[in-house]
Amino acid sequence: MSITLRDATAEDDAFLCEVYASSRADELALVPWSQEQREAFVNSQFRAQHSYYHQQYPQASYQIILDDGEPAGRLYVLKEEENIQILDITVLPQYRGMGIGTSLIHKLLAEGVQRGMAVRIWVESFNPSRRFFERFGFSQIQEDGLNCLLECRSPPGP
Repeated sequence: MSITLRDATAEDDAFLCEVYASSRADELALVPWSQEQREAFVNSQFRAQHSYYHQQYPQASYQIILDDGEPAGRLYVLKEEENIQILDITVLPQYRGMGIGTSLIHKLLAEGVQRGMAVRIWVESFNPSRRFFERFGFSQIQEDGLNCLLECRSPPGP
């Protein structure tokens, strides 16, 4: 497994929408909509999120995660003076459980330690990814409705 990153381009929008859709699949399975309605909703929500991120965080890096050269997900990161903010990390379902996310989080945490910075991410309190981040030593430092800000200053040892 060779995990690399490359900058996302406008040509990646369809793939990025697919990645976004995978993050909403469980939620959308609960609604009594047609496939066309689901696709319209996902496209609309992807566009809104995509625009919001780029307007609010123009200096962030927006990257495609590649596994042996194949697009496997997305990683959006904002490196600020005080901390490294993970805006989004999503791996397609068929690539989950292979260590891709773990590898990328380890790299970001190592950079945080090297630069003396915390690594942060907002997650929904009920999202299973919260447990993923807690395994790396992230802990909640703020709550805003259903969302919580997790932070890691020094990851636990091996």
